[in-house]
Amino acid sequence: MKFIDEVEIEISSGNGGHGCVSYRREKFVPRGGPDGGDGGKGGDVYFEADEGVNTLIHYRGVKKYHAQDGENGSGSQCNGKGGEDLILKVPVGTMIYEIPTGILICDLNEHGMKYKIAEGGRGGLGNTFFKTSTHQTPRFAQDGDEGVQLQLKLELKLIADIALVGQPNAGKSTLISTISAAKPKIADYPFTTLEPNLGVVSFRDDSFVVADIPGLIEHAAEGKGLGIKFLKHIERTKALVHLIDCSMFIEEFEAVESYSVIKAELLKFSENLRNKLEIVCLTKIDAMTDEEISRFQKVLEREIDRKVLPISAVSGKNIDKLKEIMLQAIKELN
Repeated sequence: MKFIDEVEIEISSGNGGHGCVSYRREKFVPRGGPDGGDGGKGGDVYFEADEGVNTLIHYRGVKKYHAQDGENGSGSQCNGKGGEDLILKVPVGTMIYEIPTGILICDLNEHGMKYKIAEGGRGGLGNTFFKTSTHQTPRFAQDGDEGVQLQLKLELKLIADIALVGQPNAGKSTLISTISAAKPKIADYPFTTLEPNLGVVSFRDDSFVVADIPGLIEHAAEGKGLGIKFLKHIERTKALVHLIDCSMFIEEFEAVESYSVIKAELLKFSENLRNKLEIVCLTKIDAMTDEEISRFQKVLEREIDRKVLPISAVSGKNIDKLKEIMLQAIKELN
């Protein structure tokens, strides 16, 4: 299924049914009074977060959604039936904005969370309601109110504990396929991953969710490569795992530059990412000698002033250690 994380739609709640103008017509009641019933209320529109839905693709084809209208009232004081509510299921992590104001209406970040986005129109009153001692034959009824119409933008931000970031072919997809049951496409050319992938990692008696974010390159913030359109998915995460493939570099400064480029693009997207906990890993060390691994690790740790963990998703080297570090980070930040 294609991953869609932004759509624009139009929703409208149901219109209220009209009240009825009617009078009793019985054989032995020559002057029957008013008996027009009330119109039914229009259906409401709700959004509901459902963990069984993982993309907004269902909203890409159909752009207009309308709750059922209330039925009109009828004679014999029969009230119209209320319209059925419309419940729109969206993935957990969906944010709903009003167009064109851009105001955030709701953030559905928990499974089962439900939000009424539009109230159905009130049903009109029948002429029975307007009968009084001085006005015993009202010849009018009330129209039902129209429903609410809204232009909305739905934006999905995946709910994950850890996000994997790095340049294309840094080993993100291979890593997530190793530590979880996720099966992303893996190939030896850049931009294999064209959309985020989620994987559940089980470690000891705990589990957590990891997101594989499509690779970044220099000037991604200006739209180069895949741009930064998927970086919104890391804003909710508790920590980042920054992967650097040193097997492709000859000199240590190239690895430092690779780290700096990605870091700069992250901060161009959002300054809030500056303080997010970051775990830095050397990847694909199965293709490097021990001397090369040690050399790159020392230089990186000195230049970026943080610990660097060498890992190999192919051989499994230090993978359990990485899982332990990620789990510890999540627990400390909860």
